[in-house]
Amino acid sequence: MTIASTLVVILAAGLAAQLLAARLRIPAIVVLIATGLILGPISGIVTVPAGSEEVSALIGLGVAVVLFEGAMDLRFGEIERVGKGIRRLTLIGPPVAMILGALAAHYVGGLEWPVAWVLGALLVVTGPTVIIPLLRQANLNKESSSLLKWEGIINDPIGVLLAMLTLQYILITDAGVDGDLEFISRGLGIASVITTLVGAIVVAVVLGAGLGYAIGIVFRRGWVPAHLKSPLLLVAVLVISSLADVVVDESGLLAVTLMGIVLGNMNLAEREQLLDFKEGLSVVILSALFIIIPAQLDIDQLLEINWRIIGFVAVLMFVVRPLTVALVTIGSPIRKTDRILMGWIAPRGIVAAATAGVFGPELIEAGYEDGAVFLPTVFLVIIVTVLAHGFSLGWLSRRLGLSAGAKNGLLIVGASPFAQSLAGTLQRLKVSVLVADGTYQRLQRLRMAGVPTYFGEILSEHAERTLETANLSYLLCASDNDYYNALVSRSEGTEFGYHRTFQIATHSESTNEQRRLTFQRRGSIAFDGRFDWFALDERVAAGWSIHTTKLTEDFGWDAWRARQDERGVEWMLVGAVDHEGLFRLYSHDQDFIPAAGATVLYFAPDHSKRDRAAERASHTEAVPLVEG
Repeated sequence: MTIASTLVVILAAGLAAQLLAARLRIPAIVVLIATGLILGPISGIVTVPAGSEEVSALIGLGVAVVLFEGAMDLRFGEIERVGKGIRRLTLIGPPVAMILGALAAHYVGGLEWPVAWVLGALLVVTGPTVIIPLLRQANLNKESSSLLKWEGIINDPIGVLLAMLTLQYILITDAGVDGDLEFISRGLGIASVITTLVGAIVVAVVLGAGLGYAIGIVFRRGWVPAHLKSPLLLVAVLVISSLADVVVDESGLLAVTLMGIVLGNMNLAEREQLLDFKEGLSVVILSALFIIIPAQLDIDQLLEINWRIIGFVAVLMFVVRPLTVALVTIGSPIRKTDRILMGWIAPRGIVAAATAGVFGPELIEAGYEDGAVFLPTVFLVIIVTVLAHGFSLGWLSRRLGLSAGAKNGLLIVGASPFAQSLAGTLQRLKVSVLVADGTYQRLQRLRMAGVPTYFGEILSEHAERTLETANLSYLLCASDNDYYNALVSRSEGTEFGYHRTFQIATHSESTNEQRRLTFQRRGSIAFDGRFDWFALDERVAAGWSIHTTKLTEDFGWDAWRARQDERGVEWMLVGAVDHEGLFRLYSHDQDFIPAAGATVLYFAPDHSKRDRAAERASHTEAVPLVEG
């Protein structure tokens, strides 16, 4: 195949693997690596020359983009809760993990010392490209999630740098192993390592943090047109990564990581748009890389894996990682449950695979026979840790009480009387609910009823840092300000999913199609789309509230509806809780029919007060639903 055809096959296969993994709800990296092995060494459809400098350079650039995107999502506000733990895990943890890993690689895996030291250093990384998707699936609380996320992103460039320094020391000292040259070569090796380490830090700070801050200032002052900011930032990442590697080998990843952290914490107005662009690009890059890298393997390399290598992987997971976390967190404020979780969860990802593809051939070229098993061993570690940790993270977090809970509930923004009635009903049905409002008095009745509340601005940094919403599946913006509801809906849509982000009907939507907010600038309209905030409030004042009815096989949706008065005038469907306790919010945009066993939630007058309520509400006519 031509280069263009090969690239098309890789991209198509990568995205297909991502879709399959999403449908099967398993870690995508497992399907991607399996796809790479099938396309590469097993079938020979995709051939990638192992050890090629051009391929390695392209892989390095792809990894730089992925790391930068992850680093931009790190917020300094999270450090307030996990700062001391993060510092220990990222400063003390890597050297401890390197030493323990090297000992295991030599004495259990049977690898010669030089290869064992490089392998121990490389496996310090904990794969943010795997950790972050797993965190989304597991619904961890914010503190535990922050610990794993920060450690994964910070330790990736540190692990690569440690492995590079170790390899550099080995190659220098190997040049003089006889007589008096041994002492001289060791001295030169230590001096070279120290010089490289200092140089890498200086380059990362100057190029990464310095230029990152400069780019942020340029963006903030409007010197770059909006449509050029994302492309310019992408090119800047590639340039800084390449330039840093030219100045000090393997310092590019550290530089782009610092660059991402700096830019992510500069409060840029276009931060979310930049993150969205980079996240989409990262998915494509990861899909390609996890196929290209295993495609470089051949069958003979896979056969190098023996029982000792398998034993090493087991020791790495069950001894090295737990012991490392236990040692570096002695006397730290990290909760015991978080230590247990982190002692187990440490999947490796794309950085380990990409670096192994470069260092393995270098070890072989230097004369170390065990270098042939370097890349297969790293792939075995990746596959086993991703499978074991991916399928156990949710279960373990629930057992330790670190899970935010099942994703089933409603976040209501705006403590209106209607919202209060809905929240109280959901709580009685044992559905998670949280009501947020910036006016303390509006929350008083809810707090007295034991309904969870948040006092403050839902879009504030404090809310972003402290509010646990991972267990909530829907967002309903129900304030009396249509445009504020639209703002919150669009801002939170990426977290909840735009198909689960709703706002009550807007006044302009109910009256004039041309003047209403477009769908791209608001949330989906909740319920029947007939009543705005004022109509709902008037009906609550007239005696309306949220009612519930449980459907059965004999008394289903059609039978229940036939007994009701005119829909949209005498009652309004709000949602339903199915027989498994799962809540679903109703919207005419996403119509559904409650099944037998479901509990229907509807807004209607109290039965004992229906006649009086109808009379009091007669001056307010239901506004017809506007199609479109």
